[in-house]
Amino acid sequence: MSTTEIKNSLEQDKTVNQKQTTSTEFEQKQQSTSFVSQFESSKPTKKEKSSTVKISAEDVHVYYGESEAIKGIDLKVYENEVIAFIGPSGCGKSTFLRTLNRMNDTIDICRVTGKVTLDNQDIYDPNLDVVLLRAQVGMVFQKPNPFPKSIFENVAYGPKLHGLARDKYDLEEIVENSLRKAGLWEEVKDRLNQPGTGLSGGQQQRLCIARTIAVSPEVILMDEPCSALDPIATAKVEELISELSTQYTIAIVTHSMQQAARVSDRTAYFHLGDLIEVNSTEKVFTQPDHQLTEAYITGRFG
Repeated sequence: MSTTEIKNSLEQDKTVNQKQTTSTEFEQKQQSTSFVSQFESSKPTKKEKSSTVKISAEDVHVYYGESEAIKGIDLKVYENEVIAFIGPSGCGKSTFLRTLNRMNDTIDICRVTGKVTLDNQDIYDPNLDVVLLRAQVGMVFQKPNPFPKSIFENVAYGPKLHGLARDKYDLEEIVENSLRKAGLWEEVKDRLNQPGTGLSGGQQQRLCIARTIAVSPEVILMDEPCSALDPIATAKVEELISELSTQYTIAIVTHSMQQAARVSDRTAYFHLGDLIEVNSTEKVFTQPDHQLTEAYITGRFG
């Protein structure tokens, strides 16, 4: 698909592709696209969708200097769901993810307009404590970033900072529970005083997830959490995401459409700063509403 065709398509109705492909054509696409069959086989059970809105974004624009990176996005994220943000590089998905806990505040030239709420509270309210917000909405980054401290101190850092433990026994319990939830306890319980940086890449990422969980967040944001991991470590993190979604709301940015299909309940497709489509993951990968989404997931561009 040429650039001109993509731009023309973007100007059309973004909700329904009026030129639907025939069922025969669509069946051929399904047969030739490996991630569709992966999707169908990898999500045998479906948890019930919550109707409670956890995060709401209304007319959100993000600017880096004069450049507009996000162009008026409206999106609701529901409680205890996993939502995946997909799209080509530079489409704005990571930028939008960072608006959900004000990580863009750390970039001097970045400016955000519009409204983002967490449990109906405006997170861009100037009176809001950003430190507490980032405890409620934790973040796991693309590259594992354990602190240069022991495994125990990595997990204990947040609870100490926020005064969540009354004594060392409380702290030990928080650390153990967090490592258990991150699927790491059995692997590290006999070396808690060793440096977190000495763990393997996959273990370091799960340590960072445990560190995020330790401050009792309500939402976990993940920016390509598996891009630096091998397939075995990736599978462990994906299994962990599914387990955590029973207690937390999770938004994940991923370049892997197979990963989005495996772990998410809904998928949002971004293109050139616009939110083109957001639907159930099954619908996005098997019967997308917009031809731009279809072109991307079938590999015609991106």
